[in-house]
Amino acid sequence: MSEVMILLGSNTLPAAHIRWASQRLARLLADVRFSRTLWTEDIRGTGVWYMNRLAWGRTELTADELQRELKAAEAETGRRDAGVTIDLDLMLHGGRRYHERDWPRPYIRLLLPDNA
Repeated sequence: MSEVMILLGSNTLPAAHIRWASQRLARLLADVRFSRTLWTEDIRGTGVWYMNRLAWGRTELTADELQRELKAAEAETGRRDAGVTIDLDLMLHGGRRYHERDWPRPYIRLLLPDNA
């Protein structure tokens, strides 16, 4: 089993989409746990606000298999780039980090376990 961390984000009906994605991840991952939610402004300065949350758990899926599951979940909500119904980014899988540009962002640090 690999330890994983996934970043959830939404700017369209965010509470509903974060709740839906959290339930989906709870069925997909073993021993899943979640951070608190946190509102963050779009990093591009558009004035759009996102609700974010981190999920941790364990899985038998490879990183590629898990990525496919996450993208399928995004597609299921009708995700479009302009209106993010749900964004599910694999941040960590079995000790390997993904989305390196996101790790230094302040909201990631605020949602990590010591601050969650």
